[in-house]
Amino acid sequence: MALIKHIAKVCKSKNAGPFDLTIDVVFDDDAMFERVRATGVLCPALFARLYGVAEADVLFTPYPAGRAFKATLPRLVPAGEIGDTDVYGAQQHAPLLDVDIPV
Repeated sequence: MALIKHIAKVCKSKNAGPFDLTIDVVFDDDAMFERVRATGVLCPALFARLYGVAEADVLFTPYPAGRAFKATLPRLVPAGEIGDTDVYGAQQHAPLLDVDIPV
């Protein structure tokens, strides 16, 4: 088992407009990307559970050419609204960092 924070080259989040958030997980090489993809751990259900949204609302895309996975999901609080704690969405990747991947 390995935590995403130990095997991913990049794990980042950012706004995809004021109502959506995009999370990218990128790996150094094709072999690790394929090993992670084969586990099926990174999937819409994981993002839905971690971020408290409906699985149907998660747009999840594996991108082999970039050795990356991208998930776009609705923000629970729009950027800049009262109660928003991260106006840029730049710290929202944190729950993914401690996800265990059986590689």
